[in-house]
Amino acid sequence: GCSRKEITEHWEWLEQNLLQTLSIFENENDINTFVRGKIQGIIAEYNKINGIKEDDDTEKFKEAIVKFHKLFGMPEEEKLVNYYSCSYWKGKVPRQGWVYLSINHLCFYSFLMGREAKLVIRWVDITQLEKNATLLFPDMIKVSTRSSEHFFSVFLNISETFKLMEQLANIAMRQLLDNEGFEQDRSLPKLKKKSPKKVSALKRDLDARAKSERYRALFRLPKDEKLDGHTDCTLWTPFNKMHILGQMFVSTNYICFTSKEENLCSLIIPLREVTIVEKADSSSVLPSPLSISTKNRMTFLFANLKDRDFLVQRISDFLQQTTSKIYLDKNISGSYISSDDESEGERQFNLNDNGIPTATQALMTMYRRRSPEEFNPKLAKEFLKEQAWKIHFAEYGQGVCMYRTEKTRDLVLKGIPESMRGELWLLFSGAINEMATHPGYYEDLVEKSMGKYNLATEEIERDLHRSLPEHPAFQNEMGIAALRRVLTAYAFRNPNIGYCQAMNIVTSVLLLYAKEEEAFWLLVALCERMLPDYYNTRVVGALVDQGVFEELARDYIPQLYDCMQDLGVISTISLSWFLTLFLSVMPFESAVVVVDCFFCEGIKVIFQLALAVLEANVDKLLNCKDDGEAMTVLGRYLDSVTNKDSTLPPIPHLHSLLSDDVEPYPEVDIFRLIRSSYEKFGSIRADLIEQMRFKQRLKVIQTLEDTTKRNVVRTIVTETSFTIDELEELYALFKAEHLTSCYWGGNSNATERHDPSLPYLEQYRIDFEQFKGMFALLFPWACGTHSDVLAARLFRLLDENGDLLINFREF
Repeated sequence: GCSRKEITEHWEWLEQNLLQTLSIFENENDINTFVRGKIQGIIAEYNKINGIKEDDDTEKFKEAIVKFHKLFGMPEEEKLVNYYSCSYWKGKVPRQGWVYLSINHLCFYSFLMGREAKLVIRWVDITQLEKNATLLFPDMIKVSTRSSEHFFSVFLNISETFKLMEQLANIAMRQLLDNEGFEQDRSLPKLKKKSPKKVSALKRDLDARAKSERYRALFRLPKDEKLDGHTDCTLWTPFNKMHILGQMFVSTNYICFTSKEENLCSLIIPLREVTIVEKADSSSVLPSPLSISTKNRMTFLFANLKDRDFLVQRISDFLQQTTSKIYLDKNISGSYISSDDESEGERQFNLNDNGIPTATQALMTMYRRRSPEEFNPKLAKEFLKEQAWKIHFAEYGQGVCMYRTEKTRDLVLKGIPESMRGELWLLFSGAINEMATHPGYYEDLVEKSMGKYNLATEEIERDLHRSLPEHPAFQNEMGIAALRRVLTAYAFRNPNIGYCQAMNIVTSVLLLYAKEEEAFWLLVALCERMLPDYYNTRVVGALVDQGVFEELARDYIPQLYDCMQDLGVISTISLSWFLTLFLSVMPFESAVVVVDCFFCEGIKVIFQLALAVLEANVDKLLNCKDDGEAMTVLGRYLDSVTNKDSTLPPIPHLHSLLSDDVEPYPEVDIFRLIRSSYEKFGSIRADLIEQMRFKQRLKVIQTLEDTTKRNVVRTIVTETSFTIDELEELYALFKAEHLTSCYWGGNSNATERHDPSLPYLEQYRIDFEQFKGMFALLFPWACGTHSDVLAARLFRLLDENGDLLINFREF
């Protein structure tokens, strides 16, 4: 410290943060070691943060890398992301040292008073990561694996350390789920041998990736959009004549804005819509303003921008790229664009050779009931809703660039008019952006996928007639053919998902309100962004959200939670509710209102509504004896949810057709139900859901991995003379070997060796190099001079199908 004040401050900090912890030590010696280690750690961390002597810093990171590889025997390919000073609790004694976070491992090392402590955990083995504070240790991170728990106390940078741990564990979970994880890692920058390894480029890249992910989720942008930067500014909002504070985000294809005050106003301006960007004159009222005009004659006025010139330069660079992209597209599909306006509704997709008419308009428009001329109160209400939206558009703009405000949301909660559903779903889900930037993509897909047969198309054929069978649009070949094309095209676009049950129900509803191509892009938005991992073979996303829902139920309806757990109801209901967005459990005209809200507000609506349904039935559920009875109570409640405003002819709902003649449940108004779900549970925030999802994802994926292991072992145990425990250990070793090879690369790439579509026994495969390593470990006679030759012969012998890879069964 340089002054007395500073010294006192430091002492006070030590008193507050260390004295309580010291009371648990047995002897003087331990106390000395601990305090000395702690202070050294804090000084080191302080220097690291404040970049004392820049060159020193780079050198330090290089040293840390060398040390990391040497201490833990890691190969060159294992990249260190960052390292932090912390204490690791072994029994009652904390060891002060450094935690090293690399792409695949969490490692800790400390060497104090001649005692060494070393720990290596692989991210793929972690089952739980928690940040908790107790009285003794204000900042603790708890890392659990299947067999053990480890505690670290981090005094500085706890949130940064924890965030990074979460991110790395998340990447590891993706790797267990599918190979995309490995592909994603290849997109991390390759560190060149000579580049100065200052706090790692990897760390920066991971930070940028996390920011882009949040940005895309906030504005529902396409998956490959990368955030370039953001800055504070004000936006002039003509509808209430105010300058509102917020942040402007700029990325390669979009300029977005969101207000500081939540839900006040947000904006999404695709650069493809921008015509003019100009710097207006500064004045004391409007410092450094920037106006942006779009094709539909709207002008947005931003002000109070810090680096206006730099910003305008960035935007114009991106604009140039955008215009050249559009120009290219025009050349490729010129014929398509030229006839843009006049024939939009007329353009026939005649893609079926057998000449069945195809859907160029939303199916609903063909099945509108033409009611007699007389005045119908429901139609009048519908007309008023349409007028309310038209007035809203006049005031807030229409299309992608409209000002999205609290008022927009309120209108959605009152139900979107039938005739505007398709357009607004496209807008709120962000599907409109992907559709606009991929002209002709859907038609090409349909052409390529027609007449191709595989497992997905078989399943699709089987389910076509089970999708909304009670709706007239799907009682004839036209609706069925449209559904077949959309589902097959999607299975072709994303073979990882292919086709999963429940997609048919959701897609058939999309087709009722949107044209065929629009329905396809809405399905893309659902499967790839809004309901992540829901529709894969193991419905991981839905299982994760089921876990989140259980947690929310515990927090919000505690009186019901224990009873629900005993009955095991939550797991049964949430899958069918979440996978089909209530479409399979509520009368159609009510469930569509839920879909409206979902496209506007995202998954939180579904959680809120599910909680509201449970809460409305608390007393009945508490009296249930078993899960069957609870399911009946909920089923009958959901059947009675009505939409009084609906102008549709009543569609008998499947459940109600099957239920017995018990006296009908009193009707529940869908709009009232949604309103009450907002009043009671509206405080659930999207970022909170994301945090909870992370925690559940670890749990779900690790449970699935355990199930896989048990299945494999159970299948093989009859064929070998190993015991179950030995087989489980072998399997764990074999899988570890397979994963290691994926990230440190052998000669063959990961996708060749891991094929999730194969039966479990054959999913993981290893090549000769890895086999040689395992051979040396496992076989007692592998220590002689000929062990390599012996390994090679054994490998040939085991590799029954001669693909130079061995799966676990062959092994």
